[in-house]
Amino acid sequence: MPQSTLLFPASCACPLNAIRYCPPEPPSRPSMFYGRGDLVAELTNLIVNNEHIALIGPGGVGKSSLAKTILHEAVITTKFANRRYFVTYDGMDPSAITFEAFTTRFAEALGIEPAGANPMLQISTCLRSACALVVFDNAETFEEADGSSALREIPQAIAEIAGIPGVILILTSRSRRSSPNVSWITKDIPPLDSNSAQEAFFQIYRRADRENVEEGIASLLQDLDFHPLSINILANAAQQNGWSPDMLRERWKDQRSAVLDHGEGKLQSLSYTMRLSLNSPSIQRFGEAQHILAIIAFLPQGLNEALSKRILPSTLQVDIICDVLWRQSLVYRQDGFLKMLAPIRHYVRDLLPLATNSPCLREIRTFYYSTIQRCSAERNGHADIIISDHLNIEHVIAFDLAHIPEVTYPACWTFLRCLTWHLPRPTSLTPAIFDIVENSSTLWPKASCLWNLGWLYIELSQTKESMKASEAAGALYLATGNHGMAAECVIQCADLYRCQGRFVQSQQILWGFQHSWVYLSEPTKAKLWHFLDHARMYTFATSANELFVRSSGNHIWDLKSKIWYWRVKLYYGGYRDLVQVNAYLEALLPQCPSTGDLFTRRDALRGLAEVAMYQNRLSDAMHRLQEIAEMFKQDSHEGLLYAILKAVVASKQGDHAFARELINTATGPLQSFALRTAMIFLHKSYFSACIELTAGAYDKAQSQFIATIEGSDIQDNITFKAYSKRGLGEIAFARGDFALAAQCFTEIRPLCNEMGVPLLHLYSCDPFSLLPDRFRGWSLFLEGRLPFANIM
Repeated sequence: MPQSTLLFPASCACPLNAIRYCPPEPPSRPSMFYGRGDLVAELTNLIVNNEHIALIGPGGVGKSSLAKTILHEAVITTKFANRRYFVTYDGMDPSAITFEAFTTRFAEALGIEPAGANPMLQISTCLRSACALVVFDNAETFEEADGSSALREIPQAIAEIAGIPGVILILTSRSRRSSPNVSWITKDIPPLDSNSAQEAFFQIYRRADRENVEEGIASLLQDLDFHPLSINILANAAQQNGWSPDMLRERWKDQRSAVLDHGEGKLQSLSYTMRLSLNSPSIQRFGEAQHILAIIAFLPQGLNEALSKRILPSTLQVDIICDVLWRQSLVYRQDGFLKMLAPIRHYVRDLLPLATNSPCLREIRTFYYSTIQRCSAERNGHADIIISDHLNIEHVIAFDLAHIPEVTYPACWTFLRCLTWHLPRPTSLTPAIFDIVENSSTLWPKASCLWNLGWLYIELSQTKESMKASEAAGALYLATGNHGMAAECVIQCADLYRCQGRFVQSQQILWGFQHSWVYLSEPTKAKLWHFLDHARMYTFATSANELFVRSSGNHIWDLKSKIWYWRVKLYYGGYRDLVQVNAYLEALLPQCPSTGDLFTRRDALRGLAEVAMYQNRLSDAMHRLQEIAEMFKQDSHEGLLYAILKAVVASKQGDHAFARELINTATGPLQSFALRTAMIFLHKSYFSACIELTAGAYDKAQSQFIATIEGSDIQDNITFKAYSKRGLGEIAFARGDFALAAQCFTEIRPLCNEMGVPLLHLYSCDPFSLLPDRFRGWSLFLEGRLPFANIM
């Protein structure tokens, strides 16, 4: 211990023996400190440049450790020498703290024995003798002081200390009520990054097989939001109990916040540090504060501040309470939401669980459910709330499905519909929907949920999942006697098979539903026949005159049939019927609705574009495709598809640069298999390959054809796989590698057999996918001509 000395500053008005000075050693540098290097450097630089720092954050985030580390930085020790003081107010009761208690703790940390009636003068005298760095640790204790005199005198004293030349203050606090009249630079202390969190964890939890368990531990630490105290407690619990990584994950899954209570005191127990925050006078002052905390913890996104008064109309001071929670670092603000770090969220959920019939949850339910009902009724009404609060809405529905399912089913299927329209994404509601217990009262609601789930998966290009949901929905609708909706489910599955190129399976599922046709309305029968003929069209097992010829008495379906009748004439007749097909489609176009259901008009325009392309009227084809693109400006899927087909036409016009620009501008940087863009990716990849092939850029074309094949395997799409195999064969043929070309062409045969499409008619019903005539390898292969003689 340094020798005691007496200070005799000239400005001191105290007796000579008033102050006995014995400077203490600052606390040692933390042995467990990771991932804060940049922050330490930044804060150290600010301190050296005479800035006062306020370190703000929730309990356990590492504020004190950060301050202790800064005290031992080389430039800090050089500048402040042994005048680095750490004043901790840990363990003091904010409701009972007095100015005297504040100054006594301060003086003890400075190593002085104050005497007389003015301890602050003595403290000030001590600090004026040379440069000093003072850390006020756990400053929320006095910032939250209940005593009126303490609230007035402590901030004033800190301001006076901050004004002493050469004295720099660091303040660590959960509260944002930093002393006024001090020019603080406030730093919110973030959690650790993933790598630092793992280093901290494995420094305690010693494993010889660390490399084998890192991935699972990283996921577990992410569940903790990389909160330093929680990581430390969890690692110690695992190490001291001898838990394997699997056991540790199981304990966390089962117990959550209970695992983070590993002893007494704030360094070993999350609940201890949380109780300090919850018992602060600012929180206790508002009786509803804990209700708001419970709500923020319950909602996975947290509370949308812009909607808080509408979500919780009975909580009149909700804005004020939210500000208090933020100032106390119990919550943080991100993207307009009040959120919690995961350990705090788990603790609050365990401490303050929301009951199904709690007033707060009833208000949340009322707001969110009325929002999705209005969105469903108006299509675009309140879509902004669906998009902003989608995870919260989903969570409320999942909770209610488990507790009050009967009243939740309509909200569930309506929310799925809104997701499909405005924010297509996978949903955590899927297992809950499939797990709905089936009885006489739940068959129809479960079917409706599954039906809308199927549509969501279609939008996501997740064909298998959509089929599973649609098939399950169809069986339930059939059990309830709702043959019309059962037919819709069958049509949905059949069309999914058709989109994959599985035309035989598409027909089989529709024919298999024949036993129920007798119960169907005429429009539904017409729809079934339409989709059946659509699948039959590709197989060329029926003459053109037998397809799309049934009259239903329904104007729209009869109009659709007429359009497709003439398009089949085009596909089956080739060049023979071009003039006649064009004339009939032109005559049918004015009958097609230009608002509402635009798909009939789209079908007519696409048929006209195909005729124009056959006749080499490429400008007319481009014009027709542009009309379709304009119609579907609000439908990203259709808009992208027809932008891609416009690029195909531009390539056929010889403007390959413009074709590339069109296709890349329209689709942007699509992720190869991003859920919503998976089908568009296949179109983009295949037609990009065709454009490069036409331009003579064989290497680029080859790469794109291979990517399309890989994507087709993932999406289980036979058509694009067959098209791309042919493309690779043509590249091999052009390069003179006839053996490889023959191999590629030969691999198309089993694909055509699976589709039910004759080899000669691979492209007949899809003119835009046809390669230019100069690529003759495929036709020579089919004809068995040199160099492919004897291969067929």
